Amino acid sequence: MHAAGQVIHFDSSGPIPAHRWPKALNGRLPASIRISAAGAVPGTWHACFSALHRRYRYTIYNGRTPNLFLAPWSWHRYQVLLNEEAMASALNGLLGEHDFRAFQRSGSRRAHARTTVQEVELHRQGDLLTLEIQASGFLYGMVRLLVGQLVCVGEGSLAPEMFKRRWQEGRRDEVRDAAPPQGLCLLRVGYPTRIFSGTAWYSGQPRYQMEERDPPSPAAAGSPSGTGGQPLKYPQESEPEE
Repeated sequence: MHAAGQVIHFDSSGPIPAHRWPKALNGRLPASIRISAAGAVPGTWHACFSALHRRYRYTIYNGRTPNLFLAPWSWHRYQVLLNEEAMASALNGLLGEHDFRAFQRSGSRRAHARTTVQEVELHRQGDLLTLEIQASGFLYGMVRLLVGQLVCVGEGSLAPEMFKRRWQEGRRDEVRDAAPPQGLCLLRVGYPTRIFSGTAWYSGQPRYQMEERDPPSPAAAGSPSGTGGQPLKYPQESEPEE
């Protein structure tokens, strides 16, 4: 996964003022990590526990032909034209506080699986689909498990109603496949008061745009997965994003 708005905190008693830390650190970090902003906070402030929400984006490339420029930042699903209307329908009812244990990987140390989804948006631009979801907190592996199920809906192998029943009834044993990590990006973390400038906060992962469409064929009638009745293979769950 990637992070455009990862936030950390540390204690410092040295002479470097807060606004100078990005320049000081960027000269010593690998090119794949950049510090975009820094600010002073009270001693009781915590990057994780002071947060009010986190926002993730998952990008799916639904074109037939592999794209080397998109490959590091998206999940290439080329077998079937995804039905974004069915996917959007499946997301109805997700807002609010719920028990999302169906989207929680084993190994979590949380005492419960309840969290509040504040916003969820699904967009298609050409062959690109993006899901953005904002919540008070995320369970262990939650976004990738949710996206894996949502793609099943878009490909026709899972009805939107069954998607809803699985998470509403906590059917974790039926949620077996997770979307791969490269399509996931942490966009930003929200706090009670603004710490960084708007430029630093909203200039993270860009939205990709395709000039031409090259979509796969729609799912064949009577063949839910669109592959002649053969089930589509999804990547097994790997290391979680949250």
